[in-house]
Amino acid sequence: MNVGLGLPIDDPPSLITWARRAESGPFTTLGLLDRVVHHNPEPLVTLAALAGATSRIRLMTEVLIAVLRPAALLAKQAATLDRISGGRFTLGIGAGPREDDFRAVDVEYRGRGRLLDEQMRTVRRIWSGEPPGEGVGAIGPAPARPHGPEVLFGGFVRATADRVARLGDGFLGAMYGPEEMGRMFRLVEESWRLAGRDGRPRLVAQANAALGPPPVVDDARRAVRVYYDWAGYADQVVEHMLTTPQDVRRAVRGFEEVGADEVMLYCWATDVGQVDRIADALG
Repeated sequence: MNVGLGLPIDDPPSLITWARRAESGPFTTLGLLDRVVHHNPEPLVTLAALAGATSRIRLMTEVLIAVLRPAALLAKQAATLDRISGGRFTLGIGAGPREDDFRAVDVEYRGRGRLLDEQMRTVRRIWSGEPPGEGVGAIGPAPARPHGPEVLFGGFVRATADRVARLGDGFLGAMYGPEEMGRMFRLVEESWRLAGRDGRPRLVAQANAALGPPPVVDDARRAVRVYYDWAGYADQVVEHMLTTPQDVRRAVRGFEEVGADEVMLYCWATDVGQVDRIADALG
């Protein structure tokens, strides 16, 4: 089972250390979330820095609020990151749940799902070397892979499953345990088959984790509460955080049993010692 780490957002200068420590361990991917109206570092800029500090581990947005960026600019940024990382970049994207992020960049919140579909069709054309529209030339650089970086869609509704089948390479799910995630995985696979796609979609699950002494776990819980303060389920997110090695092993095993190709363990406390503790928990 592939296991990646989601990176904490409260101490951006420490993320180079996190990346190098994770790459020296068993981890396969580094992930970083996206918000505008928050104190998190911008993910594409940050992952570019981490690409230069590493050589093996993959890099992923989980998830980028894609429609906050013009399609042509997103295509160029993602292709650049894919190219300079040697094809190690995965573009995890979603429609975005917070209306204030959209107000901050003057993008319409309503209809964002439709806008995401239109945007990804344009991005795919640009990655294939086609001009994005009439009177516009081709936009480079070419990504490391012919059809662009891997694209995973996040979300937990039927529309997300259909979007994976039409425009993506796989699905990234968060906030739910193995049983609920398994149901979403099956929905994604069904949509994939109905769309006539060959092979199978890549399936990735995410769970929040914090291993360490009580101050580390308390720091992670505080960070989660701040991040989800806008929603009505912050307590639920905190309650389901993995805080013991047994929790981590049980969750990874559960996600593997329902068909996950990779599990992302999102770390919220800034203590870099978590990297080694989680590695030890995984055995």
